[in-house]
Amino acid sequence: MPRIAYFGPSGTFTEMALAQMESGGAFDGPVERVSALSPPAALALVREGRVDGAVVPIESSVEGPVPPTLDALASDERLQIVAETELDVSFTILGRAGTTLDQVRTIRAYPVAGAQVRMWIERKLPDAVVESASSNAGAAEDVAAGIADAAVSTALAGERLGLSVLADSVADFDGARTRFVLVTRPAPVPAATGADRTAVVLQLNNEPGSLVSAMAEFSTRGIDLTRIESRPTRIEFGTYRFFLDCIGHLEDTAVAEALKALHRKHDVRFLGSWPAATPGGVRPPSDEEATEWLRRIRSGESDGR
Repeated sequence: MPRIAYFGPSGTFTEMALAQMESGGAFDGPVERVSALSPPAALALVREGRVDGAVVPIESSVEGPVPPTLDALASDERLQIVAETELDVSFTILGRAGTTLDQVRTIRAYPVAGAQVRMWIERKLPDAVVESASSNAGAAEDVAAGIADAAVSTALAGERLGLSVLADSVADFDGARTRFVLVTRPAPVPAATGADRTAVVLQLNNEPGSLVSAMAEFSTRGIDLTRIESRPTRIEFGTYRFFLDCIGHLEDTAVAEALKALHRKHDVRFLGSWPAATPGGVRPPSDEEATEWLRRIRSGESDGR
């Protein structure tokens, strides 16, 4: 039975994402779930060989990237993304039995979650002090321990801890979604499906035009970039890593050529090619016709003109 770490404790959206992957056939069968205190901690367990993979959040449709996950993927030994899933995300406000919303003076929230219900809290709990929690489930545990009056959490965490629901389906924006990825040690990439995503991290040379030049490797080949993020290297001011997602697979000639061209000039960390949870964007152009034309020329055949 594979051991899969997740950003816990039990009752987080990440555990729900792991369960969704499990039911969707991402693994050969059931898995042993291993809770970790943070996304970097879950990924560290993979690097140490203590688990076979880890599920971590990587992007919110409301707040954008999850920085701890990006930074952990960019540092230390290379890991690889092999699958992803998405969840609709709305939150449950939990309290101890007998607590009402007008009694809440302190509310615990994981920072990413707190940012997604900021307007709701300002409107419904204007006098409450928002305090940071280690995770969505951790916020519920703080309430159960009497450390805070309420938590921005999940219904699952409330059920497991015997907490009361003070408000449900809380979100500042309708249709909010979070993307989660399954990360393993480097392995053969999953087979291309025609609806794939490829991701890399670039450490560009510190010279004029390096970013424009890197982007041109994708644009000139008709590759659709779906995400561009920058994160500081934490070494010195003005030095950044760039996280890029594109439509396509490593087996697509255009994608492979772009990555080879980048590798010739820059430090490139390959994060993986895998089936996208929500297909979209423009697929890279096929080179089949051009390859056949080149074959005819090499063999001395007519090129049809």
